Order: sequence, then C-alpha cells, then structure tokens
Amino acid sequence: MASNEEENMTQITEFILLGFGDLHGLQFLLFGLFLIIYVVTVIGNIVILTVVSANRSLHTPMYFFLGHFSFLEIGYTTTIEPMMLRTLLSAHVPISFPGCACQFYFFAALVATECFFLAVMSYDRYIAICNPLHYPSIMDYWGCLQLAGVSWVAGFLAPILLMSLTFRLTFCATNEIDHFFCDLKPIMKLACTDTQVAEMTSFICTSLFALGPFMLTLASYAHIISTILRIPSTTGKQRAFSTCSSHLIVVSLYYGTLGIVYGFPSRPQYEDILKLLSLLYTVLTPALNPIIYTLRNKDVKVALRKLVQRGM
Repeated sequence: MASNEEENMTQITEFILLGFGDLHGLQFLLFGLFLIIYVVTVIGNIVILTVVSANRSLHTPMYFFLGHFSFLEIGYTTTIEPMMLRTLLSAHVPISFPGCACQFYFFAALVATECFFLAVMSYDRYIAICNPLHYPSIMDYWGCLQLAGVSWVAGFLAPILLMSLTFRLTFCATNEIDHFFCDLKPIMKLACTDTQVAEMTSFICTSLFALGPFMLTLASYAHIISTILRIPSTTGKQRAFSTCSSHLIVVSLYYGTLGIVYGFPSRPQYEDILKLLSLLYTVLTPALNPIIYTLRNKDVKVALRKLVQRGM
C-alpha cells in the first residue's frame, strides 16, 4: 500500500494549466484581444531595436541599454503569452514537467534580468545628470558592455537554485496548476513534501535579485530628483527631467505591478484576483513600455520619422 502511494506521488510527468477557468463565452474575444496586445508588444520592441540600431545619433549608452531592454521584453512576453493564449482556447492545457520547469526558469531569469537592467538604466541617468563631466569616462563602450553583460549573466544565474529546489519537490497525484503559466506559488501548492527550504530560497532570491536592484534604482532617482530640484532655471529642470521621465514611468509601472501581485494575500479566495493581477506585469506593462519609450522620447520619435521617410 505504501509503495503504491509513493508511486502515485512520483509519477507526474506533466502538469495541466487551468488558465482562467470558465469565461462564459468570452474566451474568443479575450483571445483576439490578448493576441493583438502580444503582436503589438513584439512589433513595438522590434521597432525600437531597429531604430536604435539604424540611427547613429542613438548610439549612446542610454539607447544601448534601451536596445537590450527591448530585446529582453520580447523574450519575457514570448515566455508567457503564447501559453496563456492556449489556455484561453482550452480549459485544460497540458505542459510537460521539463516544459514547466523551463518556462518557470526563463520567466524568473528574465524578471531578474529586467530588474538589473532597470537599475543599470537608472545608474546611467544618475551619472548623466549628477556627474555629467565624468559621464564619458564612466559610461564608455567597455563600461556599458560590462554592465549589460553582468545584468544578463546575473539574471540567468539568479533562479537556478530556486528552480532546482522547486522541481525536486515530490508532487501529489493532482497535477493541475490553477494559473495560466508555471508560476512559483501555484506549483508549490501541489507539493506533498515540505516546501520550507524552497520558500526560504525564494525569499532570499527575491531580496537579492529584485529588492536589491529596486533599492539601487530608488537611490539613483533620489539623487537625480535632488539634483534636478537644485537647477535654478525652469528650462534646465524640464530638460534634465525629460531625459529620465520615460524610464521613471517604466520603473514605477514595473515595480508597482510586481508589488501589487506579490504583496497581495495568497489565500484560496483571492486566487482568481491574483490571476487577473498577474496580467498587469505579464501582459499590460510589457505592452505599454514600447509606447512610453516612443511617445515620450523626442529622440526616438525623430529617428523613427527619419527611418519611415527613408523607407518611403
């Protein structure tokens, strides 16, 4: 009897994503809406990458990091949204055990990498506004390359331990994940064994790889705002603020939505609300970022106009 029980606990080879449950006939409408959002997000980021690469006037540290950020956003949305679109068309979407582990890993790695890049981009603005005389020597080609390289490497190393601890847990006979992708909390709920070590690792990883960059970003903007307020002329203040306003909006959106989702009580009665809130940082924020960086950035708008005119 005990051996049969043990066998049932270790035989899971795939998970079932339950998605959003019964949508009362709205699934096709939502599928069309989210498909449009996904396509617009990918195209928007490809446009930014193309504009930054094609225009020599944008070959500066700020746009170098923006190019990396846009590439990252394409990967981030592609990790989540195609599977989410499948859950809208089918109430039960199977995903293999290794497939679920891979999705979780790439999602967590790209979230961590995004946190690092947001910190690096805020550091770039801090040097440009607070130490403009040292900017060319600090943010030279090799300096930018090192910052970008460290962000990518650190981001992809960050979730390895947590992923291995999570997917080495013993899972019960039930394999249904009540979510539209393989997120940490819904996966841990299926475990039969003690999850304390994995939960502690998750807390440490979040503190180091999300909270750490957030504090650096916060410190950079505290110094930036302090410096801008000391500029005597209104025109000077507006010019200085315009160079970092787009990034500040993106930072506020990203950490604001993450804070709402992961700060929300994870009780059974709130599961449907948590799924809806997850759409904020997996779908809405990535869709808004290219719009913010193009509509609120004069240099990008001018470069985009030139590229379109050249193409015509």
